[in-house]
Amino acid sequence: MTGLTEAPLELGPLVARVADPEHGGLATFLGMVRRERGRREVVAIVYEAYEELAISELAAVCEEAEARFGARVAAVHRTGRVEVGEPSVAAAASAPHRPAAFAACRFVIDELKVRAPIWKLMVYADGTSVWRDGREARQVHAAGAR
Repeated sequence: MTGLTEAPLELGPLVARVADPEHGGLATFLGMVRRERGRREVVAIVYEAYEELAISELAAVCEEAEARFGARVAAVHRTGRVEVGEPSVAAAASAPHRPAAFAACRFVIDELKVRAPIWKLMVYADGTSVWRDGREARQVHAAGAR
């Protein structure tokens, strides 16, 4: 189970996908949308992706983690509007021992952030929205329209 979804994320299916009776360590990670304090208040992030390439990169990252750490790995990233407090990305990894499970999980998250073509539109409490690279967005997008 690796890919993109507009549905809320749950760890249960990922844990079930990577569980292995030969593995003694299982690590999970949820990346949450946070309200950025000290800066402009975020109310949501709208994620857009080049789906075909993003799914391919997510799968490649998971395969690399499996080979590198002897792990079983799964990861899912949200698309669409994700509110503050909701998870936008989830990963799970199991391995024979705890250090490899942690390392595989971290590798997946770190690599997908760099490699997967998934973009963030920050939606602020003042009604404005800005792409993560600083470009202003159209107002229709700020309301979560796609």
